Amino acid sequence: MSNQTKIAVLLSTYNGERFLGEQLNSLLAQSYSDFILVVRDDGSSDGTVAILEGYALANPGQIHLLPRDDENKGASGGFAFLIDYVLKNKTAIGLESAYMMFCDQDDTWFPDKIEKQVAAMMEAEADRGSAQAVLVHSDLEVVSEQNTVISRSFVSYQGLEIERNSFPNLVISNLVTGCTALINETLAAKALPIAVNAIMHDWWLGLVAAAFGRIVYLDMPLVHYRQHEKNAIGAKEFTNVSAVNMTLWRRILTRKANDHLVEVAIQAAEFRRRYGVELSGRQRVNLRLCGGMGIKIGIVQRFLYRVARKF
Repeated sequence: MSNQTKIAVLLSTYNGERFLGEQLNSLLAQSYSDFILVVRDDGSSDGTVAILEGYALANPGQIHLLPRDDENKGASGGFAFLIDYVLKNKTAIGLESAYMMFCDQDDTWFPDKIEKQVAAMMEAEADRGSAQAVLVHSDLEVVSEQNTVISRSFVSYQGLEIERNSFPNLVISNLVTGCTALINETLAAKALPIAVNAIMHDWWLGLVAAAFGRIVYLDMPLVHYRQHEKNAIGAKEFTNVSAVNMTLWRRILTRKANDHLVEVAIQAAEFRRRYGVELSGRQRVNLRLCGGMGIKIGIVQRFLYRVARKF
């Protein structure tokens, strides 16, 4: 992958007129300009499509806007559709190879985001070439609606442990924020179709990269991650809880099931069903442990969660 290789930036929009223009401007101001923005609207009822059409008209060849279908696929489904679209139409949209980045409608990108991630992808592929599945992701800067800095590091703000960015840990906790990710074609082809019961597209891609290739983390913020009342997920400040806190122990011992861990279990079971024969014995055991968290008994879920974290 040379620095002249065109990449695809994937944008799925939905009622995003409030911040969309800022994001599009940040993309068009990138130091690495050899990209095409591939956009699909997810059934907006506001002025989002009109904004997209205006930018596409003003920037011919830079923005590829899919025809409206008025179908709402949701955040994960929308990006899964775009990944598949780019793979099937890469020649028509001018790509030699389907390198893809993911873009949220309400953030803004640092001016050198694409340039730095492309360089990291080049380095990651240098040893074994593009046959290796690679995902490159980074930290983010958390900002308010007015772009006031809340935290210089999303990773620190969330209390994430990026050093645990390995397959067993990714099965139980997602450490890949989609709007920071760059993937290569090998990873995209391996991951598709993204499972309907995958929690999010970025989590599924992270699992596939960890199992069959490589994840590269850039310890620097490359996205202004805007927090507002309509965030699909958003950032929540991490609070450290003492091991002797009785509230924690009551939560650990309760029989009440954790719905999120049930979702994790379903995703783990689907990943094992899809890729089991290609995985190592240790990876399959880890997925079985996590799949066991589907039992709706809180104490059992939490026991399996703790075992899986130390696996």
